[in-house]
This record gives sequence, C-alpha cells and structure tokens, in this order.
Amino acid sequence: MYRNITLLGSTGSIGRQTLDVVRRLKINVTALTANRSVKLLEEQAREFNPRAVCIADENKYLEMKNSLADTDIKVFGGDDGILECARLSESELAVNAIVGIAGLRPTLEAISAKKDIALANKETLVTGGEIVKNAVIENGVKLLPVDSEHSAVFQCLQGAPRGSLKKIILTASGGPFFGKTRDELERVTVKEALNHPNWSMGAKITIDSATMMNKGLEVIEACHLFNVGLDDIEVVVHRESIIHSMVEFNDNAVVAQLGSADMRIPIQYAITYPERVESPCLPLDFAELGSLTFTKPDREVFECLALCERAFGQGGLMPAVANGSNEAAVELFLSGKIGILDIPRLIKKAMINIPNKQNINIDDVYTADSEARKIVMSEYS
Repeated sequence: MYRNITLLGSTGSIGRQTLDVVRRLKINVTALTANRSVKLLEEQAREFNPRAVCIADENKYLEMKNSLADTDIKVFGGDDGILECARLSESELAVNAIVGIAGLRPTLEAISAKKDIALANKETLVTGGEIVKNAVIENGVKLLPVDSEHSAVFQCLQGAPRGSLKKIILTASGGPFFGKTRDELERVTVKEALNHPNWSMGAKITIDSATMMNKGLEVIEACHLFNVGLDDIEVVVHRESIIHSMVEFNDNAVVAQLGSADMRIPIQYAITYPERVESPCLPLDFAELGSLTFTKPDREVFECLALCERAFGQGGLMPAVANGSNEAAVELFLSGKIGILDIPRLIKKAMINIPNKQNINIDDVYTADSEARKIVMSEYS
C-alpha cells in the first residue's frame, strides 16, 4: 500500500472520493491541486496538511495564498505550479484526477520524477498514449488504472498467464439517453444530459457518457493500457452498471468484475494494490438485483463512439484532435450554445480539417488540441 500520495485534481468528483479513501486509510497527502475552487482546496489543505497546494487559475493565486497564510503549506499557482506538485519527492504515487488534456503534462512530470501513477485522467492516454507508455518504461514506474472499466479489466487479468487474453469486453451504462432516436436527441436539454442514471460524476464526463464519447475514449485508453487493438475490444451496453467490465480468455472462459456503482472501489484498489482492504462501499445483493441485461451500442445514434474508434485507427494526431474538439464542443453544449448532436458533428469537422501526422511528440499533441478547439469555436465566436 502506498503511504504518501500526490492528488492532482482534488476538488472534483474523483478527487473528493479519493480523499475519502485516503482519510480512512490514514495515508499522507504530499500535495493537492485544484482548478479554481479556493474554498474547498483550503478546507482540504487544512484537513490533510500537505506540503504544497496549487490553484490552477492564476487569477485566484493570491486569494489561495492568503487563505493559507497562517500555515506552513507552500502555495503554487498556474500550470507550472501543478507540475511542481506533481514532482514533489516525498510522494510515491500521483493520483491524476484532473479533467481533460490538462492532465497530460502533470502525468509525464510525475513519471519523470519516478512516481507510480494512478490514472483517472483518461485523456492522458487518449492524446499521448505512446509518449506516456514510453515514459513509463523508461522510468520503470507503474501505471495503475482508476477508471472503473479499466480497473475491472486490470483486476480480471491478475494472475492470468501471459498471452491468454482473447478479448476485452467494456461495459457501458448507455447514459441517460439509451434507446432514443436522433430525432429525440435533437430536443434534449443540458439538465436532462446531466441526469446520469447510475453514476455521480462531474459535468464534462457526464455529458461524455450521454453522447457515449466517454466509452470511445475508454476504448482508446484500454488499447494503450493493455496493448491490444480495436478488434480485441467489444463494447456492450449494460444498464445496471454492476459488471464494470470483463475479459475473455483464449479458452473462451469469461471473467467479470462486479461491484456497486461506487468509484471508491477502483480508487482504493489503485492505492492499495496489490492488497485488498475493507471498504465502505455497499456489498452486492444478488437476489435484490434480480437480473442483468446486455445490448449492443447504437453507433449510428451515438456517433462519438465510432468517431473515437476511427481516430484510434488513424493513429497519430487523430485521437488528440477528437478529444480536443469534443472538450470544446462539450463546453458549448453546457453553455447552451449548441445541441447535443452538434458535438459529434463538430468532432467530425475537426477530424476532416486537421491533417494527420504519425510519430508525434508532446508539442504536436498540444498543437493538434489547440487547432481542434479553434475549429469548433470558430462557428460560435
């Protein structure tokens, strides 16, 4: 079990749940970072007494610094401050719960500082997969999945002989609009899209679940994490969100990881790996569950899933283009400027208009991300 961790993105949904796990396990927190929530970050800092905190919004740096002026906690601001926190020597594990591509550089910084990574930021591998994997190998660190689906696959593979994996089966809840037609999606509201049937998550990932973009990003992440291709991954809609994912072995046996819809299970497993300890999460009552259902995803209505698969197939910059255009489009949807079906339309526009490039570096990734956002925002400036 890790005893000293850095938590990047402490005030978001995953960050708060991580601190709940940390609180019960009595683990030391070396550093905390947040985007803009000064009040909550201050509360967390006073409870966990880290060596350092960082507020990403530089406009709130002085407010953050003043709020902790009576403590010995070092206060950083901006992106550079997040990198400072990511590389602090005292921590053994960096839990990355930052939302979006903003999590990529901190992941690489922590890896370079020889820290193991508990990754809840799927965009790190979506946009910079090969770069990150090479850094992991070069620095001899562990990359532990926190997403419920990838943690499930990781758990199912424990003890499996090398070469025995035949297929990964990623489950999807289907989000709030499962079964709807494109005509029906034309009229959905932001409030409806944010009403996820099973999971309590942040706004961005909840919208991604509603469009099934989240599952597309998870397909790309799974390809990188487990060194498989698109043909080795099957997506099934499982409305109950009890089976978090499955693996099929070459003898056609299928192993599944089941549990309540509580992110503290995969978070805790990443922190305690390879140990398992008592958790506050509710046990399953199979008699109460009754039955579990499975259907194929509708890639025509929920185009984002197919777009992510296409982007990974094209390789190079395309996953970063798909991700960046989606992040920008989700912001527009949340602000009421576009409808939900405009999200895949704008992703397709960016993928068509940005030339691809293979053998990419980190600067290429950020350039592609910026260009994708510009294409999306150009319609609404």
